[in-house]
Amino acid sequence: MMNEMRVDMEGRFQSLMTDAGAGRYLPALRAEGPRVDVCSHEDEVVVVVDLPGAEKEDISLRLVTPRMLEISAVQKGDMEDAQEGYYVRERMYGQMKRMIALPTEVKEEEARATFKNGVIEIRLKKAEAEKGSVISIE
Repeated sequence: MMNEMRVDMEGRFQSLMTDAGAGRYLPALRAEGPRVDVCSHEDEVVVVVDLPGAEKEDISLRLVTPRMLEISAVQKGDMEDAQEGYYVRERMYGQMKRMIALPTEVKEEEARATFKNGVIEIRLKKAEAEKGSVISIE
């Protein structure tokens, strides 16, 4: 139940920010998690995510709903002497999870992902819109 509420709230916030135009161009409004690009093409949605320090086997992708993608990963790094000697420390390491609202419904079938140089690209086929039926008049 809590997970469903979190997914719903994340989706609503992302939709609000996207509708206002802020989510597209001001990624700094979202401080946690990796940076994401979402692009809608004619028949597919492409999601590109920066995951520096992650290994392919440490990444998990899940389509929570037809309009919500969950990405979780472990970003590894040198954490020895985490506080000693650093003037600035902004790079993040450890377990992370990110919910990504998609611009349209997609389907699990034919979904594919590639991972290279710390960047994952996920291609999701758009779900076909339900076509209404014709109602005859008698």
